[in-house]
Amino acid sequence: MKLGVYNAVLHDRPLPDALKVIADLGLTGIEINSGGFLPATHIPTFDDILVSDTARDDYLAIFEGTGVWIAGLNCNGNPLHPDPVIGDKHAEDVRRSIKLANRLGQHRVVTMSGLPGGEPGATHPNWIVNAWNSGSLDVLDYQWGIAAPFWREIDALAADLDVKVALELHPQNLVFSTADVLKLVELTGATHVGVELDASHLFWQQMDPVAVVRALGPLIFHAAAKDVRVNTENAALYGVLDNSFRRLSADEARVNLGGDEWANEWPKNSAWDFVALGKGHDVAFWTEFLRALQEVDPDMLINIEHEDVELGRIEGLEVAAAVLLAADAALTSSLDHTGPRGQASLGNAVGSSDRCEAVRL
Repeated sequence: MKLGVYNAVLHDRPLPDALKVIADLGLTGIEINSGGFLPATHIPTFDDILVSDTARDDYLAIFEGTGVWIAGLNCNGNPLHPDPVIGDKHAEDVRRSIKLANRLGQHRVVTMSGLPGGEPGATHPNWIVNAWNSGSLDVLDYQWGIAAPFWREIDALAADLDVKVALELHPQNLVFSTADVLKLVELTGATHVGVELDASHLFWQQMDPVAVVRALGPLIFHAAAKDVRVNTENAALYGVLDNSFRRLSADEARVNLGGDEWANEWPKNSAWDFVALGKGHDVAFWTEFLRALQEVDPDMLINIEHEDVELGRIEGLEVAAAVLLAADAALTSSLDHTGPRGQASLGNAVGSSDRCEAVRL
């Protein structure tokens, strides 16, 4: 498998410097942001690459001799947002990213399923968390009626260009669980839309990422290495759906998510936090996570996503890389002793969240 870094945390420096950081970590891949919530900072010649072989070759030459190669594109956003200023832009970013991937010889684009409004004329997305009443199912029916045609179109484009689109199972999206993935495939007949398995979003929902990988199997196209720490005392009081976020003012540093939408400040006494690998789940868990991914695709791309606010940019990457590389070494060692599927260890993988200190709730 190929281990790398999602480049958003390195947008503060030029691409060559970012590549050196990744190489120094002992990793070989960079997943490059290509639109959506964040700009394509490390692809300044995006438009030129789409039409010019010279521009494409010049861009690819940046990677030569660095030991680091492109490991997918990422345009996480909301392509189904009811505000066309946001939704249309993010949808087009998905299309452009697929075309760019094809031009660059890449076969993976990461994004999100998106989330429509709850009814015609809505201006804000509507995330149904628990559809216990019939009105909520009406909203979901409306939203799937928007999502299915869009993703059917995207699947056709991706298939034509030999690219697979991997959806991050991110809450506040229509597709955020195993059941949602299966429903999307059933409604669209998709062959080139699947999943980017980011374990972090599954942890705080009390899902088992290893079990999800094995349940979805070949629908897992790509993976992210990001951890979550559940803060048990706060979770006991507020639950994992806590909404104690603070709106940031215009004179504070904040991230624009499109149009007039902005990222909020994380809750002070949070029920859970994104953390570097190892701060929520140990090497034993990540070894079994890699094992499950390896069973699906021995060439799986797995990229660290650093969002641990307790650690600096490079410090967080160093912590995460050490754990990921240790897990990879442990997996390799076990496979050397047990064969390609590591049969002797598979019994320990089942229910790994109970036996590997994997889910600390």
